[in-house]
Amino acid sequence: MPTRILVIDDDNMTLQFVGTLLRSAGYEVKVAADGPAGLALATSAPPDIVLLDVVMPAMDGYEVCRRLRNDPKTQNVLVIMLTASGDPTLNHQAYAAGAYACVPKPFRREALIATIESVRAGAMRQNPDSPSKDGGKV
Repeated sequence: MPTRILVIDDDNMTLQFVGTLLRSAGYEVKVAADGPAGLALATSAPPDIVLLDVVMPAMDGYEVCRRLRNDPKTQNVLVIMLTASGDPTLNHQAYAAGAYACVPKPFRREALIATIESVRAGAMRQNPDSPSKDGGKV
């Protein structure tokens, strides 16, 4: 079973680009155009990983991440924040909200895939009873 990734970003071009990139790498991908829609998708069918934009209208990525962490259905979902800002305090805020990693935009395909795999591997080391990295839920 492929790793399930939910991409939450208010930029439609980013959603299309990242969705296509991840599908071509073998991931199962769903997308949401804002925080509330992403939370609804995440709670109805929890993904393995959420790629989450920081700056969005209605609800920013930090709030989405905090809500994911506070919901028993999604508290163990791995969150990777995406940001176009070079402000180093954003990384601190992302980790404080519960993110596992931060990826600056723009990013290279290889860097995003490497971050996803690194976060998955780290989560599996912390929880050795999780299914193997061949696509099982972590």
